[in-house]
Amino acid sequence: MLIGCFALGCSTAAIAAEKTLLVFGDSLSAAYGIEINQGWVYLLQQKMQQTNPDWKVVNVSISGETTAGGLSRLKTTLDKYKPDLMLLELGANDGLRGTSLKSTKQNLEKMIEMAQANKVRTVLFEMQIPPNYGPLYTRKFTNIFQELGKTYNLTVVPFFLSGVAGNSDLNQPDGIHPIAGAQPKLLENVWTSLQPLLE
Repeated sequence: MLIGCFALGCSTAAIAAEKTLLVFGDSLSAAYGIEINQGWVYLLQQKMQQTNPDWKVVNVSISGETTAGGLSRLKTTLDKYKPDLMLLELGANDGLRGTSLKSTKQNLEKMIEMAQANKVRTVLFEMQIPPNYGPLYTRKFTNIFQELGKTYNLTVVPFFLSGVAGNSDLNQPDGIHPIAGAQPKLLENVWTSLQPLLE
């Protein structure tokens, strides 16, 4: 996978913003296979310039990122951007690779705790994966996100790819990454959970 890391926020509204929203994810948030300005994070930035101009959006998502990779760079990222709110969209690549469930959960726990120690509110994105590794692994993988949400009292975005996953018309030829036309649906899935936290 191509690796891309980019920051959004060059408008006057963003420059004048008082609060920072950090998107910390993988290819699903890094506009993999499409133009950056077609991705759901860019669409979120545009929406928030209208609805919540006191916020700026910074996207440090990297295609191919795992929870281990995310954990290794989170402290530096938090120190650099000092966000008020973080959207944590990681775990899908762990699941697709059959990574130990214990390892995935521990990595997510450490990232959540690191954010909390820095007084950064976290929104956790629920991930689901195809049943390649059997129904037990698949079910336990998805349960991780709801369990962490309860343990740490987090807002959890229900399955991020709801309405998109499994639909060949809305995904690129790899069957994994949504096309540009699916990005508004992803934003809709996120906005329902995110909007109340921006007030």
